[in-house]
Amino acid sequence: MPSPSAATRSPALHGRDTERDALLRLLDAARGGRGGAAILRGARGTGKTAMLDLAADHASDTGGIGDTGNVRGFVVLRARGTEAESHLPYAGLHGLLRPVADRLPALPPAQAEALRRALELGTADGGLALPAAVLNLLLAAGGPVLACVDDVHHLDAPSREALFFAARRLAGEPVVLLFGADDDTFAPDDIPVLELGALGEEPARRLADDLVPGMADDVRASLLEIARGNPLALEELAGSLSPEQISGAAAPPATLPRSGRLWRAYADRLARLPRDTADMLLLLAADPDLETVNLVGAVEPECALTALEPAERAGVIVHVPGADGDGDGDRYDFREPAMRTVVYAGASLARRRAAHRLLAGVLRHDHQRLRRAWHRAAAMDGPAESLADELASAASAAESFHGGHPATFLAFERAAELTEHGDLKAARLAAAANRAWRAGLPRRARSLLTRLQSLTISEEVRSQAELIRGSLALRSGKTGSAGDDLMAAAESLLDRDRGQAVRVLIRAGEASYLAGDNLRYLDIARWAATLRRPDDPAATQLMFEYLAGTAATFDGRHREAADPLRRVLELAPSVRTPSVLVWAGVASLLLGDDAQAMRLCGRAVETARALGAVSTVPQVLEFMIHAELWMGRYASITASAIEGLRLAQDRGRPNSAGQHLGWLALTAAVEGDEETCAIRAASAIELADAHGVCVAGALGNWALAHLDLAAGRHADAAKRLQATARADGPSGHLVVRVMSTPLFVEAVARTGDRERAGEALRVLDRWVGSTRSPDRRALATRCHALLAAPGDAEEYFRAALDLHHQGFSEFETARTQLLFGSALRRNRRPGAAREHLHSALETFERSGARLWAEQARTELRGAGEAVRSHRPKATEKLTAQQYQIARIVADGATNREVAARLFLSPRTVEHHLRNIFAKLDIRSRVELVRLMS
Repeated sequence: MPSPSAATRSPALHGRDTERDALLRLLDAARGGRGGAAILRGARGTGKTAMLDLAADHASDTGGIGDTGNVRGFVVLRARGTEAESHLPYAGLHGLLRPVADRLPALPPAQAEALRRALELGTADGGLALPAAVLNLLLAAGGPVLACVDDVHHLDAPSREALFFAARRLAGEPVVLLFGADDDTFAPDDIPVLELGALGEEPARRLADDLVPGMADDVRASLLEIARGNPLALEELAGSLSPEQISGAAAPPATLPRSGRLWRAYADRLARLPRDTADMLLLLAADPDLETVNLVGAVEPECALTALEPAERAGVIVHVPGADGDGDGDRYDFREPAMRTVVYAGASLARRRAAHRLLAGVLRHDHQRLRRAWHRAAAMDGPAESLADELASAASAAESFHGGHPATFLAFERAAELTEHGDLKAARLAAAANRAWRAGLPRRARSLLTRLQSLTISEEVRSQAELIRGSLALRSGKTGSAGDDLMAAAESLLDRDRGQAVRVLIRAGEASYLAGDNLRYLDIARWAATLRRPDDPAATQLMFEYLAGTAATFDGRHREAADPLRRVLELAPSVRTPSVLVWAGVASLLLGDDAQAMRLCGRAVETARALGAVSTVPQVLEFMIHAELWMGRYASITASAIEGLRLAQDRGRPNSAGQHLGWLALTAAVEGDEETCAIRAASAIELADAHGVCVAGALGNWALAHLDLAAGRHADAAKRLQATARADGPSGHLVVRVMSTPLFVEAVARTGDRERAGEALRVLDRWVGSTRSPDRRALATRCHALLAAPGDAEEYFRAALDLHHQGFSEFETARTQLLFGSALRRNRRPGAAREHLHSALETFERSGARLWAEQARTELRGAGEAVRSHRPKATEKLTAQQYQIARIVADGATNREVAARLFLSPRTVEHHLRNIFAKLDIRSRVELVRLMS
């Protein structure tokens, strides 16, 4: 099989799954004699040419697996319209059809002559002879045909009309006609249009990472902000980066590269507009949130609307109605968002300052205070120190960190630049670093902190900087240094702000938790206990109770932990912040109330989003997943972990990303997907080793042990979980050790080391006994059944099932039924065993737990029942993931639908399908359906 061409690998294809599938379906249909046409329409740089390249690549060779099978053996014709030839009649047809002009004798003589004259002389008589000849020549080209015409808006009109004539008549013919056109191009109503809009956030991020692997998170964020979903803009920005910018050591670009195609295209287009129109566009570029009422208020209203008309007619801007439809909130925006930076950066400094001065004059409302101060500072409309004070005050009052224009960290940074006084300048830089960190830009925050080193700073600013450094290390650095920095910050804050100091102690405790350093967590809690005062406000009391309750739990003093944890829940309603909701959620988890923990964490996510603190969401989701795990909601775990991983990667929080990868490895293990589990677990363990996030490594090992146990590799599972059980080892973590105890007991009981299993169970029993959770108690009781004497095991199993039926976890109920059924079968009670094994099998099959389902079938066969394998024999050579993809495809899903269900890219699905077809020695989806049935 030939290697993919450059078109297949084109980075511009990210986020184009729908359009890609539509093109491949057209090609598949044409191969069967049912052709068609489509116009790919979009702004400059959105990937029209890349999509045409993709179609040509798939058509010219064996290509990839489409949604109906392979595509082979097309005759491929290509042409591109150019402005220089748009006045030459039939120049477009000449470029497209010349490779097949030797087939002209196959046409009726009149048609052949008409087309010959058009191609050689550029002349033609009216009537149907010429357009009919174009259609018939395509049909005579010697097989299925793909004709691609790029920039059809620049094609000469006679060629365009002849090709549109042919495009309307391809039903029932083995021909596909594809056209690429700008987004403001007229398209006939009877030819389908595929609109290529801006890329979404996730595809744009993947494209940026493909273009520059290892790019700093902050640099990627800056590029995405400038490009606004335009693939070519991202490609040109990425190509302009210096090594220092890629690493984050130097500031990223602020605008598109002036030498790039996109800048030149935009600049040429803007140069054709009147000067007063250009002035209005500069106002729009200077303030992305500018409403129409403020835009027209900056100049004479009639002049403003008149000046905007040329830009609207030229497709440079579009009118965006307000949400309520009565004109409130109406605004204009650039049709191609990447054009904004060209408009702004292309203007002179004097023109930019004049624009900012006008905008500052019309933004008079209180909610516009930060924007007004920003524009005044940009216009230098007053003494620098006065402007800095105004800007810093407005930024302090702003609610969001990164939710509007300007971002508050930029406001503080600009205020610092305008400030001469050393300590005040340092305080504003520290505030900028803090806001940049909270906006999910850790490298920008570190860069701002670095600028503090050249300044003389006060003890207060120094403690702020230590706090930010510790917070940065906690989420994106090494947990050991995070704990040291946070403890130092807490000590320096005690005399000035006890409440903040205690909050920082909780963060230091979190660093110890992530690192698996239980002793340090207990030391932090003991020190905190000495700081308590009877007159502490409710928020401070809550934090002390949280530290006391969690420390007692980690120390095994569960009954002692219950009272402070309950007081956390009592105090939580009086303090409405995301962190307090999370602490209350953790308290609920430790008390065994998983449903309440889920509700509290859900509210914390909503509150964080409302406050613009989206970068805290990955941490909240970590605790929500704990509750979902105890309740057996593996589909919810996958959804939460996918969101958490995406946000953690986008916001530069690898320590959280490692945990979400660990949870995703566990859900893959439950499904029996060995390949995916191994990849995700390895990634989690790698991040754990790099950053000292012991919990992520422990989760990865837990997932691999679950997979071993599901596959019947009990000794391997026991060995992995013994590593997790060592608190001082690289994979040891107290919480994960306790949560994985049921799996550990099962693995160790099968290998004969019951003493070690008994030690682990005693730890679990102490915690479970302090909660009212039927799910936890059921798991502990199941462990006792596995370790009990043969005569006592049945009673424990039945008690465990009674508890399961009071709880939430269907999956763990099925696991207990499987173990109980297996024990009954070994005790020669096959009839009683089959009842439990059938129920377990039904749940496993419904959950997609392939390996556990196979265990249940094996036990049923051992109990004397002939159970047909759920998997056709011919597919046994497929991996778990390949079998899962094959099953979904056989149900009629497209590549894109398979990708959405399995959290893969369509390209990965296509790769797997190639291998599936090769392993099964089949050539089409029809054969796959027949085989799978």
